[in-house]
Amino acid sequence: MNTARKSLIWAVLVVAIAVPIAAAAASPLHAWRDPVYIAAGFAGIIGMVLLLIQPLLIGGYLPGLSGPRGRRVHRVTGAALVIALAVHVGGLWISSPPDVVDALLFASPTPFSDWGVIAMWAVFASAILAALRRRLRLRPRTWRLGHTVLAAVIVLCSVVHALLIEGTMETFSKVALCTLVVLAAVKVGADLRLWAFRGQKPGT
Repeated sequence: MNTARKSLIWAVLVVAIAVPIAAAAASPLHAWRDPVYIAAGFAGIIGMVLLLIQPLLIGGYLPGLSGPRGRRVHRVTGAALVIALAVHVGGLWISSPPDVVDALLFASPTPFSDWGVIAMWAVFASAILAALRRRLRLRPRTWRLGHTVLAAVIVLCSVVHALLIEGTMETFSKVALCTLVVLAAVKVGADLRLWAFRGQKPGT
């Protein structure tokens, strides 16, 4: 891969990340919201950004971050996703505990809450599975299947959750980011299946 193509890939990724964040930062809705709620909202946006980066790392699509290095960064980014989710939910809890309780009990009148809660539990399950992988002595195929299924649930539910919310995220940039997240997940999912048939490891 030549230098120009590497630079283009990184430039596209930076734009895909920066535009929705900048658009959300410029939202006039911040004027009526407290700092904790705003921080929780941005943590959710960061979580969506990390969902875009995760498949790109494990698929080895980012220049300089393929193979073992990409997988190491993938694990770090996964931990960052858990932290972002904790900040997102924690901030919402501080701002409005009853709403969070309703969401966790699937009793919320807002449909997007259910999708968000399912995505949250899938993220936690994926993190626990990754942390206990060696202790559970999972075979590579079993680990890959479990992790892939959870990743698919996370992506699907997170995207639906984000699209249903009418909040600080600007509509066009939000749809674009969600579309990129889905495309990246589908791409790496297809490639992982191909690697499984060939008996190769992702990122090699």
